Amino acid sequence: MGRLENKIAIVVGGGQTPGATIGNGRATALRFAQEGASVLVVDKRMDSAEETVAKIQAEGGRASAFAADVTREAQCEALVSACVERYERIDVLHNNVGIGTGDSGPTKMRVEVWDEIFDTNLKSIMMICKHALPVLRGQGSGAITNISSIAAVCSVGIVAYKASKAALNAYTQSLATGNARYGIRANVIMPGLMNTPMAIEGNVAAGQDREELIARRNASVPLGGRMGTAWDVANAALFLASDEAKFITGVCLPVDGGQSAKIG
Repeated sequence: MGRLENKIAIVVGGGQTPGATIGNGRATALRFAQEGASVLVVDKRMDSAEETVAKIQAEGGRASAFAADVTREAQCEALVSACVERYERIDVLHNNVGIGTGDSGPTKMRVEVWDEIFDTNLKSIMMICKHALPVLRGQGSGAITNISSIAAVCSVGIVAYKASKAALNAYTQSLATGNARYGIRANVIMPGLMNTPMAIEGNVAAGQDREELIARRNASVPLGGRMGTAWDVANAALFLASDEAKFITGVCLPVDGGQSAKIG
């Protein structure tokens, strides 16, 4: 019996940037389905969400796709409603959407870039949770996991991304304390340097040499001198979503090969 047998899960950001490897959202959607969940795969790009669904179904799993721009509240409400209409409940809400495009240091930060990063990385999750929480409270149960980053606690030169992820950690802790009495858990995963399409392909497109980029990122990871993969994030997400973590809430879990342990 799977660890999420008969559970209903929403994976927001369950498609991925094109690339040779697998992204965090897609890997998590697959992992949830492999463990018995029915998965609503949400992505801004319907074709990418449908690719994830096809991979799940090819393995004998259950999933359906939904297109939503989660920076729009009406679409956040719609994805929650779609899950309830299709599956009658929500057991797991996994928020994987995040961007850092155009970020910079504090003196070069453009206001429109700051707003876009915060709208995507923080405001979208607030809006999804706003509409999902009444469903979860009515059930008296639910597990929310938000994907942050070790950038929230480590020194990085990109201020909007770091600030948005630190704020997401704080927001999730508020979710945890405010909803514990309803039987709802809320936790954060903070990935470190991962070998995913989003992490690699954008830098390669900007002119960086792929092999040099991978070698440099690998060298920054204490554990084994190698980046993690999306499956490392997916396995952490599976644990936090499962009943094995039934007494865990308000946690910010690094999945980073020990990189954040170098602070201080």
